[in-house]
Amino acid sequence: MKDLTKGPIGRHVVEMAGFIGIGMLVQTAYFLVDLYFVSGLGKEAVAGVSQGATPFFIVLAMTQVLQVSTVTLISHAVGRKDQAEANLVFNQSLSLSFISGFVFLILGYALGGAFVDSVSADAATAAAGRTYLYWYLPGLGLQFAMVGMGAALRGTGIVKPTMAVQVLTVALNIILAPVLIAGWGTGHPLGVLGAALASSVSILAGVLMLLAYFVRLEHYVAFQPSSWRPHVPTWRRMMNIGIPSGGEFLVMFFIMTTIQVVARPFGSQAQAGVSIGVRTMQAIFLPAMAVSFAVAPIVGQNFGARRGDRVRETFNSAAVLGSIIMALLTLFCQVQPALLIRIFSHDAEVVAVGATYLRIISWNFVANGIAFTCSGMFQGLGNTWPSLLSSTGRIVTFVIPAFWLASFPSVKLEDFWYLSVGSITLQAIFSYLLVRREMRKRLAFPVPAPSPAAEAA
Repeated sequence: MKDLTKGPIGRHVVEMAGFIGIGMLVQTAYFLVDLYFVSGLGKEAVAGVSQGATPFFIVLAMTQVLQVSTVTLISHAVGRKDQAEANLVFNQSLSLSFISGFVFLILGYALGGAFVDSVSADAATAAAGRTYLYWYLPGLGLQFAMVGMGAALRGTGIVKPTMAVQVLTVALNIILAPVLIAGWGTGHPLGVLGAALASSVSILAGVLMLLAYFVRLEHYVAFQPSSWRPHVPTWRRMMNIGIPSGGEFLVMFFIMTTIQVVARPFGSQAQAGVSIGVRTMQAIFLPAMAVSFAVAPIVGQNFGARRGDRVRETFNSAAVLGSIIMALLTLFCQVQPALLIRIFSHDAEVVAVGATYLRIISWNFVANGIAFTCSGMFQGLGNTWPSLLSSTGRIVTFVIPAFWLASFPSVKLEDFWYLSVGSITLQAIFSYLLVRREMRKRLAFPVPAPSPAAEAA
């Protein structure tokens, strides 16, 4: 356990964001490695892998419920120096992860194929997407256990083990991808099936490594099978914090689906370019998301310890750091967006679509960084409903107008990207105002009454 209620706030933010960022980068590398090797199979395979991986946002939504609630409640318990409560939350999180993973697998195999068919531009893309999805689903199901264990460690202020495991799993994925996708050394290329299988096997290895860490090295929170039986009051607290955060990722899923749907009439080249652009953007967002993920446990522990001054300082430090990082990334995307797209495709039309997407969408990078930081603040404070309210606003400001624009024959892809920039800017402003309001309410801690001994003195 690392006590985040002591020491310089800025150093805590930078250190935790650094390790979390590395872990998130290698996690995103699962998709980028697959995309790199799959790109040699043609534009339909690239678009198909993107469609097949889209349900990953549903996994993000469901695991976010576990992750945010676990980090928040454990960090609050750590701040109060209540180890028993931290252990109860951890073990209840494990129970929920097992149940959620099982439910997701059932729904994924039952409904996933129809979803991929509905968003694909042609039959070849749909076939590739279904193949990728069906073999990637086991890995997505295992993500629930990995997220639950990683969230518990983050709530206690520990992030290095999770980062190390993620690095090792991606290294394994990089080794397996060319072997299974292109048939290096075997002479039996599996194509998109191999891409999905490489990721699923790598995630399984990561889960086993985290299990070994908890059994051998972790002492503050530990497996307690006697605490796995559902504890309704704890589940209720976890759902109240976690469900709004899961809803945020569900909104993101709707937005990503909207992007794929509006790009479909422009052909498979456009879908491939947008798919690569979106994946690249997700990787670009990692530094800001890492800062947001670092904010939650720092704010949580200090909120639990009733250190309102340190909570406010965390927000200021993270907002400045995130904005600087995203401003630099905006500059890069304005100058050399095609450089990033060419890593995955040399098709001129695909590169043009992806580069245009990045150049326009980069104007909202700073706003995204502020929105991410605000989301981390809501999580740490233990009230994520304002964050969901802010995110849901994008359905009104982007999804509905996007479908309206799509009804015009003269609409261009660029029109949707400009709409997205305006939508994110409005969300960032709204989130900032809500955070200021939440801090005024929740950081007004009552002054403890003086003890009789103090009064006598």
